[in-house]
Amino acid sequence: MNKDDHLLNRQYGQEPSHEIPLPQSERHQLANAHQIGPADPNKEMTVTILVHRPSISHFIAENKGNSLSREDFVSTYGAKQEDLNKVEIFANAHRLKVKEVNIAAGTMILSGKTADFNRAFGIQLQQFKHPNFTYRGHSGSVKIPQELDGIVESIFGLDNRPQVSTHFQILHETDQTIQSRQARQSYTPAQVAQLYSFPSDISANEQCIGIIELGGGYKTDELREYFSGLSLDAPDVVEVQVNDVGNQPTGDPSGPDGEVVLDIEVAGAVAPGVKIAVYFASNTDAGFLNAINTAIHDNKNKPSVISISWGSSESNWTQQAMKAMDRAFQDARALGVTICSAAGDRGSSDGVNDGLVHVDFPASSPNILSCGGTRLVGSGSTINNETVWNNGPNSSTGGGVSEYFNLPEWQTNAQVPLSANPGAKSGRGVPDVAGNADPVTGYQILVDGQRTVIGGTSAVAPLWAGLIALINQNLGHPIGFMNSILYEDSTRSSLRDITIGNNDSSREADAYDAHAGWDACTGMGSPIGTRLSSLFH
Repeated sequence: MNKDDHLLNRQYGQEPSHEIPLPQSERHQLANAHQIGPADPNKEMTVTILVHRPSISHFIAENKGNSLSREDFVSTYGAKQEDLNKVEIFANAHRLKVKEVNIAAGTMILSGKTADFNRAFGIQLQQFKHPNFTYRGHSGSVKIPQELDGIVESIFGLDNRPQVSTHFQILHETDQTIQSRQARQSYTPAQVAQLYSFPSDISANEQCIGIIELGGGYKTDELREYFSGLSLDAPDVVEVQVNDVGNQPTGDPSGPDGEVVLDIEVAGAVAPGVKIAVYFASNTDAGFLNAINTAIHDNKNKPSVISISWGSSESNWTQQAMKAMDRAFQDARALGVTICSAAGDRGSSDGVNDGLVHVDFPASSPNILSCGGTRLVGSGSTINNETVWNNGPNSSTGGGVSEYFNLPEWQTNAQVPLSANPGAKSGRGVPDVAGNADPVTGYQILVDGQRTVIGGTSAVAPLWAGLIALINQNLGHPIGFMNSILYEDSTRSSLRDITIGNNDSSREADAYDAHAGWDACTGMGSPIGTRLSSLFH
């Protein structure tokens, strides 16, 4: 132990503490990445600490349909101040600063130099080179002092590799494969809402939709131009920076700008009058978690529904990250906030080339509404045909059976099959619902000066979020977690059952087909908006 370490321990007010490994904190490096040297010891960085809180699961189980106020949530289920104080003492002893505390979420963001984080957590941060990016990471488990055992649940941000990707697809004029098989027919978001019978006599002017974005941005003048072309007032769009990341349009519609603008234009067009809060964060597990927690516990904008169009295969996540994210989604359930998440655009493999089937997270969380994709053909208020979206392995709806989350109670009668993977595990079925996602029948969008057609399950999450905002407005209060109601027999007539197609995209032949009732392609089906509104009303 060097002189500085002795000094730090004296500042901590004790003799050197016994360090213990933090469970599930080891993260394997990417197979096609190689170490290129130590991380700059003087570089400033931030890390998110997840602190233990009282469990919310009992409240959720015992109070189905009821929700807590944000004030009651903090007082009953927020992190204990004494625990936060202990983490702060530890941080100060290692020259780390507490940048932000979210008592409700139980998170603390620490800032400092790489060398100080190395010393604090008993690791050596290294730089790794991947063919597409460079990232920071470490080998082995993170160490914490024994005094913080049971207080610190997990740590995020030491590893800053990109965590997720967008779930949108632009229809390119050169895609002859798709165009040769199928007739093109694109829509404005408002036309899709009409086909799905969204309530048309409601203004969502008392509602706020939260949208999570992990890159890119929007241009206010362009949004005004787009909505003016739809004969609609542009929604009030509020930028919310998370850990100093904000609205940063790149000028490339094929990049994250396409995602950001698609989400805003779909949500704003199908729910006229709605306020939209866009939560910008970095594309890391820490950034994603902080964005989710910021949106859920936002006491200013108070979104009643949140749309997430970013994700990646469960196999790409650590268990501690999925556990932390799902803790946040449970918070949303307790607060009456509905979360809609895109199920992915790479079929039953979710883009993983290992010959197995995979589902996308966060869409696989049992505490959110998972949104799959269809191909929709119709005009006016008449749907002529709707099938599973599947244009091949790189353009088809995600769906399947979770390898991480157990089958939830409300899916026990949905006849969710066992996983098509070896071992045939039971698990949470994905998705719950669906909507138009095929880029061939996609959404007319204006982004970075280009009018284009975009599809993907990225469009379905804000589509459903807009419908839920309208229902919330009509009810006068948020419907909150709706999955259990959607699976009831009495709800069947409020959803359009999709029975044709599949989402096969791996060598597991005929893994998941559409059929009557729930299936792993389109869930319970696409919305019949007015019937759903009447059902909840």
